[in-house]
Amino acid sequence: MSAPLLDVQDLNVAYGSAAVVRGVSFALGREKLAVVGESGSGKTTVGRALLRLLPRQARISAQRLNFAGIDLLAAPERDMAALRGQRLSMIMQDPKYSLNPVMSVAAQMAEALRRVAPALGRADAQARVEALLQRVQIREPARVAAQYPHQLSGGMGQRVMIAMMLAQRPQLLIADEPTSALDVSVRQEVLALLDELVAEQGLALLFISHDLQLVRRYCQRVLVMYAGRVVESLPAAELAHAQHPYTQGLLQAVPTLRQRRAVLPVLQRDEAWGRT
Repeated sequence: MSAPLLDVQDLNVAYGSAAVVRGVSFALGREKLAVVGESGSGKTTVGRALLRLLPRQARISAQRLNFAGIDLLAAPERDMAALRGQRLSMIMQDPKYSLNPVMSVAAQMAEALRRVAPALGRADAQARVEALLQRVQIREPARVAAQYPHQLSGGMGQRVMIAMMLAQRPQLLIADEPTSALDVSVRQEVLALLDELVAEQGLALLFISHDLQLVRRYCQRVLVMYAGRVVESLPAAELAHAQHPYTQGLLQAVPTLRQRRAVLPVLQRDEAWGRT
């Protein structure tokens, strides 16, 4: 059996005396792994810790934090800067806050392309940008390339983010709620696009989401986080048979068209979940 692309053992993140990620461990191969949980459970913090994109006051420690044989904790910032985008990429949750509002789509994407091809000329960069936009199913790529983020719809902005992250052909893609701001039809298109690109490029995908029904269909494995800890890890196809009461509570709180309920159940939390 080949070694995992990403190996995380006992990851901890703290701000002062407040621990926000505690003892998180998992391995990730070339597969789709979901991280689910409520807001504040530590999902996004785990993703940002892998890229060392947390604020300076954050204290990150781990027994092991290896990517393709590279110690992400010990790597100098110069090496991390080279890894980000080129081998490790992250699609942020909302393109409105992630894209630079004063740069055109073409300028931002060309900047990403030149990280791996510094000698890329203006005409070649423009051609590559338009080809990438077309690849993520954007019609009229030349027109969209000339636009600014505020001129894009939510779905269009998310496609631009995906194109930008994949421009450098990373090995690991972290997708942080990539469809949360999209309507149902656009969401399905973006998921299908991500699925196709993962299959084509052999990516490892860390998919951060609140949507349990979505990850059950879309991912192969699921990590469930509560209060900074992983409380359950199981195959996505077996999510309905989860054993931990927190996971069971999340599933019971999901509305369904098949079962009419006047009131959705309220999750009863146990302080012990955050200590075990």
